[in-house]
Amino acid sequence: MTVVRAALVQAEWTGDKESMIKAHEQYARDAAADGAQVICFQELFYGPYFCQVQDKKFYEYAESIPGPTTERFQALAKELGMVMVLPMYEQEQPGFLYNTAAVLDADGSYLGKFRKQHLPHLPGFWEKFYFRPGNGGYPVFDTAVGKVGVYICYDRHFPEGWRALGLNGAQIVFNPSATSRSLSQYLWEIEQPAAAVANEYYVGAINRVGVEDLGDNDFYGESYFVDPKGKYVGEKGDTHKPEVVVRDLDMDLLEEVRNTWAFYRDRRPDAYDDLVRP
Repeated sequence: MTVVRAALVQAEWTGDKESMIKAHEQYARDAAADGAQVICFQELFYGPYFCQVQDKKFYEYAESIPGPTTERFQALAKELGMVMVLPMYEQEQPGFLYNTAAVLDADGSYLGKFRKQHLPHLPGFWEKFYFRPGNGGYPVFDTAVGKVGVYICYDRHFPEGWRALGLNGAQIVFNPSATSRSLSQYLWEIEQPAAAVANEYYVGAINRVGVEDLGDNDFYGESYFVDPKGKYVGEKGDTHKPEVVVRDLDMDLLEEVRNTWAFYRDRRPDAYDDLVRP
């Protein structure tokens, strides 16, 4: 049996960027000490979820990718021998800002990035004030633990991207999020397991915890892994407390499921033209 030990980090806002980065460096070390080979942090991991308000001062959290934070974690990834997914606020150039995740391999190399494709714009989630829609497609990264994809928070409501990642070869897809108890908690237990089943891969779903001083969004944690049969791998994370969720993923299960349910064989792209018309 081929096993990948994978980790998710659900964290609460510490009050400033540097202390948040240091906290996540320690989370990564803790996960590595527990044998984790790959780790994903939450959406916009080194800041608050500032999209609860519309304020230009939060543009200062944006940085280039690769850039200072990416390079800092490249060194840590190499030290720990760990694949890392880093969801950050990206500035490509002034005025060109994205909600992005960088992917690092276990040797510290920068493999590339995914830019969030779908952006909400409603009370508590004013993302179009801060970000442009992603323009980099649905890349899958060939890492030391297998083929890894990323789909960020609100993206999860759109099945097309989940399928694109599967068609591109994903074996594990991470969905880093900042999602609120009052709005979407009931969907948290439905969408990612359904996506894992429909696309026959593992999904790692990450949500932050706590109520931040920017609004009343109550981030409820409950981070989890789900397998390609739609079953939880172990328990979900705590609903209130920061936690590093470490689970063993049986990668042989991917072939077993795909040999049982031939969803990719039985697709009918020739019959789906109407789905992509505006």
